[in-house]
Amino acid sequence: MLIRELKAYNSRNIYSHQKVIKMIVDLEKWDNIPTNQIPKFNQRLLELLPGLAAHYCSLGYEGGFKRRLDEGTYLAHVIEHSALEILNQVGQPVSFGQARRIKNTSCYTIVFAQREEHAGLEAGKTAVQMVKAITTDTTFDITERLNRIQELSWKFGLGPSTRAIADAALDRGIPVTRIGKGSIIQLGYGKYHKKIEGTLTDNTSCISVDMACDKTVTKELLEQAGIPVPKGGVCRTIKEAIQTAEEIGYPVVLKPVNGNQGKGVSLNIQCPEEIPEAFRIAAAFSENILVEEYINGNDYRILVVGNQVSAVSLRIPANVIGDGRHTIAQLVELKNKDERRGEDHERPLTKIKLDEISMAILKKQGYLPDSIPKKGIRVYLKMSGNLSTGGEAVDYTDRIHPDNQQIAIRAAKIIGLDIAGIDIKCKNIDKPLTLGQGAVIEVNASPGIRMHLYPSKGKVRKVGNAIVDMLFPYGSKHSVPIVSVTGTNGKTTTTRMISHILKTRGMRVGMTTTDGIYIDDNCIMKGDTTGPASAKMLLTDKSIDVAVLETARGGIIRSGLGYDLADIGVLTNISEDHIGLDGVNSLEDMLHVKSLVIEAVKSNGHVVLNADDQMVVQAAGHSKASIIYFSLQEDNLIVHKHISDGGIAVFLKDNYITLATGNGLLKSLSIIQVPSVYGGKLKYNIENCLAAFSAAYALNIPLQIIERALTSFYCNEIHNPGRFNIFNIRDFRVVVDYGHNLAGYASITEAVKKMGGSRLIGIIGAPGDRSDSSIHSMGKIAGKSFHQIIIKEDRVLRGRQAGEVSHLLMKGVLSSGLPKHAVTMIRNEDEALRAAIQNAAAGDIIVVFYEDLECIMNIINQETTKIEKQNQKEVSSDFMLAKA
Repeated sequence: MLIRELKAYNSRNIYSHQKVIKMIVDLEKWDNIPTNQIPKFNQRLLELLPGLAAHYCSLGYEGGFKRRLDEGTYLAHVIEHSALEILNQVGQPVSFGQARRIKNTSCYTIVFAQREEHAGLEAGKTAVQMVKAITTDTTFDITERLNRIQELSWKFGLGPSTRAIADAALDRGIPVTRIGKGSIIQLGYGKYHKKIEGTLTDNTSCISVDMACDKTVTKELLEQAGIPVPKGGVCRTIKEAIQTAEEIGYPVVLKPVNGNQGKGVSLNIQCPEEIPEAFRIAAAFSENILVEEYINGNDYRILVVGNQVSAVSLRIPANVIGDGRHTIAQLVELKNKDERRGEDHERPLTKIKLDEISMAILKKQGYLPDSIPKKGIRVYLKMSGNLSTGGEAVDYTDRIHPDNQQIAIRAAKIIGLDIAGIDIKCKNIDKPLTLGQGAVIEVNASPGIRMHLYPSKGKVRKVGNAIVDMLFPYGSKHSVPIVSVTGTNGKTTTTRMISHILKTRGMRVGMTTTDGIYIDDNCIMKGDTTGPASAKMLLTDKSIDVAVLETARGGIIRSGLGYDLADIGVLTNISEDHIGLDGVNSLEDMLHVKSLVIEAVKSNGHVVLNADDQMVVQAAGHSKASIIYFSLQEDNLIVHKHISDGGIAVFLKDNYITLATGNGLLKSLSIIQVPSVYGGKLKYNIENCLAAFSAAYALNIPLQIIERALTSFYCNEIHNPGRFNIFNIRDFRVVVDYGHNLAGYASITEAVKKMGGSRLIGIIGAPGDRSDSSIHSMGKIAGKSFHQIIIKEDRVLRGRQAGEVSHLLMKGVLSSGLPKHAVTMIRNEDEALRAAIQNAAAGDIIVVFYEDLECIMNIINQETTKIEKQNQKEVSSDFMLAKA
């Protein structure tokens, strides 16, 4: 029993719209053996994971899976359910899963939902290892595995505070993107997005954080504003600290000027003899030590979010209660066994550590760690109530006096924090501080919110929601519009057309395509950037008004989508390409992959579908969004029915782009006015134009802007590089295009036949990951279309042997009836083009199906430069003769 593939999907994917783990498991000899034929299998399985007995399974009721076990189900199904149950046991409530056999093999694709990938991957491994152990009748320690998976979940998952904010955003429909492996998350996309780390937002300036971290600066600013603060001063030596303490009067507090989370703080110092030790503890964190008067009373934390107090907690320092039997150290150990307590901030509470501060506090109370306190006696282990030092909290939100609320809000504003934790020491928070009842001790940037989410007593406060609502008030925008374009052919051109329309509208456009990531006309990254990583990169950019994403098959299959939901999804067409790769073995499989783009559109968004493509029309059932059909035929039945049902469509009528809405028909541009279709010769570009028109209309772009943009979009190296670019060299032409599949070859050759060349010369190649039959058919199409052919081979062989693709193309070309003397084989693309140019005659058209556009353009530019220099030389010579 082997795991042959194991990977995590952390976005919408071809298996589910939630995060999943995908495994390919080879069951080997256990392939066809059901559970009821394996001795004691069901018994041992349910002993290890008793929660499986409650799983519904496909039967739809509690206990359904147990019934399947008793009837006899297969081990892939058991592994799926076991992985889900393991994740449920460690606090990841998940239920989606599926197991499917891969053709006629002993391998299965097993998919199950996950919330944190490290824990999910380990759950998958554990499920397989457990099932294998049961089948081989060996022992298996499930407890040790569950503990490990739990630790992974806490270590790599979002902490409680960040998770609360992320969940609140998701509840509002705001997409959440984790940045790195820490606690930084991005809420929303593009220019509207906000980043937050813990509770520190990108609205907060560095100087505000610096001021909050410097306790002396904070005190000075608050005191100037009339807010009560403790008396005190900064010291650098023990002597200075004793002198300041005597000036203030005991008891006092010593703490580092730049400390946080209660580190290095010593409270309630009663005499000069206690100061040296307290000074040494504080000096471990800062060379500047703050000596303050000790304010007697309770320790309160007020959470200010924006202009409101969102929560108030009474903080109780770490303590244990004696039972008359256990030592203090043992009581701490017992208390730390509470599963809510973790090492740091990963759980609701933090474990109590007996450090030197604890020793000093115990000594004050007359105890040692091995002392046994009497039953019911509370022994304090820390003086501050910080949760990070093991403290607990009681909710006091409903008790705070309105005057104290205003003091807390003012304190946050004075420091410049949109989210702040205001520490107040007073006897009763329901009495105004202005009556001399206490003081503001500290103002904290990035305050912890665990105490409000998980109080030991009192109400849970939804402070994550308050933070999200402050960042994105209801009615405000959180994301820029997203247009996602997919299909077999036409993706790049359609993406560029839509982007050109939006730029003409005056929007700053982010775009991903097969040749790079662009912001307006600036390429910020070259290469094929049609996958999820590129989309994510673009959507983190604060400058873009809209994102137009070319979304290709490969990225969808490998990693899912790079965004949550789009506003517009475009599906141009579905035809034979990449069949036989990555589990895609038919056009129906390809439709399933591409349909993810259509499914992942907002319910109030639009999907744009090609009504002339029967496969594309099937995708309509995958979307809850409004549909806009486009068609080259005004009598398309799908379009007619859609219009009669009140839908929107864009189609050609008498060579005019025509928009059909509930208000009737609107004649727009004549297709002759659109330069990218070359007078109607490029049929596929008319389709791309209709798709782009539809998407722009769905984005509420005015028709006059759409028309102006389409009449100024050219198939050249500026607007649409590498897509039917035509170059005049001497007295012949060169057409450069990225045709790389059957439909592409058919469309390009159909178009060049209409261009009136005396001879058509094709420089052809094919990607190595296409099937033998597809490559052969591409050669056959070329053989029927060109008078002469040069066969070249891509540098990136994609799993083929050198010469393999070119020989398949040669067979295809010759099968068309083109004589062998009209076919040449030149492996290198650049040499093939140079040879074609050298042998070109007047009126010829050379068509290059390129792999490397930059290489091809360098050769063309060299040729045009050579011609320009020759022309200049001739003009100069004529001028000299005339002068003579």
